[in-house]
Amino acid sequence: MTKPWFKNYPVGSNDEITNNRYGSMLDLLEQSTQRFAEHSAFQSFGEELSYSQVEELSKHFASYLQNKLELKKGDRVALMCPNILPFAISMWGIIRCGGVQVNVNPLYSPHELEHQLNDAQVDTIVVFSSSTATLAEIIENTQVKNVIVVELDDLVNKGLPSDPVNSRIENVIPFLRAIEEGKRATFIQPELSHSDLLFLQYTGGTTGLSKGAMLSHGNIISNILQYQEFAKNMIDEGNEIIITAIPMYHIFALSVNTLSYFSFGTTNVLIANPRDMPSFVETWKHTKATIFTGVNTLFNGLLHTPGFSDIDFSSLKLTVGGGAPVQEAVSQKWQEITGKRIKEGYGLSETSPVLSLNLGTDSTYIPGIGVPLPSTDISIRDDDGNPVADGESGELCAKGPQVMQGYWKNEEATRQSMTDDGYFKTGDIAMIDEHGFFHIVDRKKDMILVSGFNVYPNEIEAVMANMPGTLESACIGVPDERTGESPKLFVVKTDDTLTENQVTDFCRKNLTGYKIPKQVVFIDELPKSTVGKLLRRELRDK
Repeated sequence: MTKPWFKNYPVGSNDEITNNRYGSMLDLLEQSTQRFAEHSAFQSFGEELSYSQVEELSKHFASYLQNKLELKKGDRVALMCPNILPFAISMWGIIRCGGVQVNVNPLYSPHELEHQLNDAQVDTIVVFSSSTATLAEIIENTQVKNVIVVELDDLVNKGLPSDPVNSRIENVIPFLRAIEEGKRATFIQPELSHSDLLFLQYTGGTTGLSKGAMLSHGNIISNILQYQEFAKNMIDEGNEIIITAIPMYHIFALSVNTLSYFSFGTTNVLIANPRDMPSFVETWKHTKATIFTGVNTLFNGLLHTPGFSDIDFSSLKLTVGGGAPVQEAVSQKWQEITGKRIKEGYGLSETSPVLSLNLGTDSTYIPGIGVPLPSTDISIRDDDGNPVADGESGELCAKGPQVMQGYWKNEEATRQSMTDDGYFKTGDIAMIDEHGFFHIVDRKKDMILVSGFNVYPNEIEAVMANMPGTLESACIGVPDERTGESPKLFVVKTDDTLTENQVTDFCRKNLTGYKIPKQVVFIDELPKSTVGKLLRRELRDK
């Protein structure tokens, strides 16, 4: 069926994909490491691993998981690690032995980590040494029995310092020792197919607890092939260099940077700490990057870092922004400095993630999220689930082979997220213009986007419900120059001595940094409907 956006497809790009190139992600690994064996696959702190080294090291790690830890196909393994070389080796090792990777933010609070490990039923975790203090707080409340610890200097060998493993965690397994022990065992590759589960990608939920989006081998393979078909005019296989600063545990960098561009034979330059902007800029100066992906706040931060404008950007041909709307002023400034504007994409954890991409030329670029990728359909619908007319706003609903299998152990949430005819309801409000391009008009009002990460008020309010001296609370998003938005918390207290700092400290102990309210306001009563439903809209209006 012809769609109004097909006319905007890049020259030569088909509107459908053939999804039989890879039988599983293992096939993708094997084909890529054979084709690009001696090419540089990953670089970190000036050291690099070739594609053949990735193949060898990941096989040893998979062998350790299989033989020493008795990991079976379908078992969940948590990976709690920043952008360093062991992330890539651990990921491919988990994939090779048929495990399901549970991606974990290394900055999670104990409360968040405990929920995710228990919900995913994890008994093995690969964890960065600096995050072991958090793990130690809650490990006794989980099923975790195998702790493999990664250090900053692993596979780099430059004497980089790492925080020591927390003394409360016993019998830890050093990552490098696991590889050495795996090397001495015989690895037996399990049979894998498109339907096998690959990742549990946790995303915020309106209940206050994050849900695990079940992404299969087929989901991720589809999205890789969709992106490749759509952007093939901008992919020079074996000759690209991509900079990965957004976290690899986030679905954007995981699927696009770490997996898609791996299949293209790309050199992936990993930035372990993008908050250190001067060091980040210095790394870029010595990198002839051709591709860069990021979120609005990252672009903005780089533009305001001394030395960034002095970089030679002559090799840069594509910058992709996602995770949150890219501000037009930021994109224009980026184009002034680099010579290329930011091309915006759109997607979610539940969609592997890319649904649409805007690759319009710099001279004729229409800001927005562009058009659906091949084999993807987008339908804009009203509150009753009926399609709206072109030019009218409604909820963006999507269908395609990249849409998740469902939410882990949560059939009700899965049912609520889908339309009767099989479209995933994104919760974002969008429209299609007269040119056949899609635009995000608004989003579900309660969700807050902090530096590209979804923050759900119910989660913060659920944490606050456990704080002594408070009756109830409500959270909204307010504009923030640095992060786009930030949480603002309204609290009804029962203890007159309670202070704003005490509330903030309580949140800090139970929430990841970007979820902590920047503002706390005490209020006598929260606005509610006649049936007792909290009216956050009235708080925003005030």
